[in-house]
Amino acid sequence: MCEKGTVKPTGNFNTSADAEVLHKAMKGLGTDEDAILQLLTARSNTQRQEIKNTYKTLFGKDLINDLKGELGGKFESLIVALMTPPLAYDVTSLRDAIKGAGTDEKVLIEILASRTAHQVKEIVAAYRKEYDDNLEEDICGDTSGHFKRLLVILLQALFKAGEEKYGTDEQSFVTILGNRSAEHLRKVFDAYMKMSGFEIEESIQRETSGNLRALLLAVVKCARSIPAYFAESLYYAMKGAGTDDATLIRVMVTRSEVDMLDIRKEFRRLFACSLHSMIKGDTGGDYRKALLLLCGGDDA
Repeated sequence: MCEKGTVKPTGNFNTSADAEVLHKAMKGLGTDEDAILQLLTARSNTQRQEIKNTYKTLFGKDLINDLKGELGGKFESLIVALMTPPLAYDVTSLRDAIKGAGTDEKVLIEILASRTAHQVKEIVAAYRKEYDDNLEEDICGDTSGHFKRLLVILLQALFKAGEEKYGTDEQSFVTILGNRSAEHLRKVFDAYMKMSGFEIEESIQRETSGNLRALLLAVVKCARSIPAYFAESLYYAMKGAGTDDATLIRVMVTRSEVDMLDIRKEFRRLFACSLHSMIKGDTGGDYRKALLLLCGGDDA
């Protein structure tokens, strides 16, 4: 829980009253989507889990199943994401990214580059518990080359300092970026700039391509500023024709209690508009309403 989040626990929390509101919103003809989204975006994830438990006790039904039965499309995906505990959400996202048709490298890159070493360890343990599978082996079976090596290094969370030669061969990039703390990396980037006259991002762009380039850039961006990394992800999810709703939902949900205020600030700094205005222009209906509540305000 962080003061940089836009979603905070509600003060006078009454789990039974909340469960009643949700039950009423879904009972009878028609669904009161507005009541559902207003309530769930105004509770922390921990509180949503309590509501889910109380709902089961009071009505003998699974709240997520009921919500799925009443809602549809992107709005349903967003609400279900809000109802999932953060660790479980990361684990499911990774599993779907690996086991779906084709690997969704974007999800692997985002989660493994932006989570802390401690979070990665928790993810690995929870993945094993949930699927009785080794996340590292699953990723190895599904990816290849230097991209695979760096993912595995990030997974093992071996953020320890050590002396490595600088160079532009992929091997060095992989080793340097995979094995160091963000603070150490920032010093490396400064030294690299002094030595080569280039920002490390420029060299990565020049020397690498494809998924490896995307992963290396994500690691560098996250070392520099995680909020700026997510601001960029959100911008490119909405820019141009069509919206990458999966990324939009994932980032808005996973960062709403962490650093959404910082992401909004970075978004405004990097792009010529506010996150709020871009969401407003790019989405519609209840889906838009809920996303704007998670965004928590306009920085126009």
